[in-house]
Amino acid sequence: MSKALGDGARKARQQAGLTQADVAERIGVATEVYGRLERGLLMPSVPTLRRLCVALRLQADVLLSLGTGIPPPWAEPLPPPEKEGPQMRRLMRHVRKLNPAQLRALSMVAATLLREG
Repeated sequence: MSKALGDGARKARQQAGLTQADVAERIGVATEVYGRLERGLLMPSVPTLRRLCVALRLQADVLLSLGTGIPPPWAEPLPPPEKEGPQMRRLMRHVRKLNPAQLRALSMVAATLLREG
């Protein structure tokens, strides 16, 4: 079952145009842990499985290969935003880790850069 889950997660992640680091961040695990999950070397806890299903927009029975194998239309992974490439996703991972004071400072720097063209 862990191999099927890993294969399904990898396929859904790739279809969504996400990296392992993107999904790992969204579900709250280390990238290395998510990599082991995709390789079928571990099964996630129930809360992590739920977060994975939300992140990949799949039902748990589909991800675990328990259903018909045909996900409902709403469960298909979202296409990646056109302008959000790997560099932007990496930057956003860093931004999400900032505390409120750091976020305000970064916002001021960004506003200054935009004004100066």
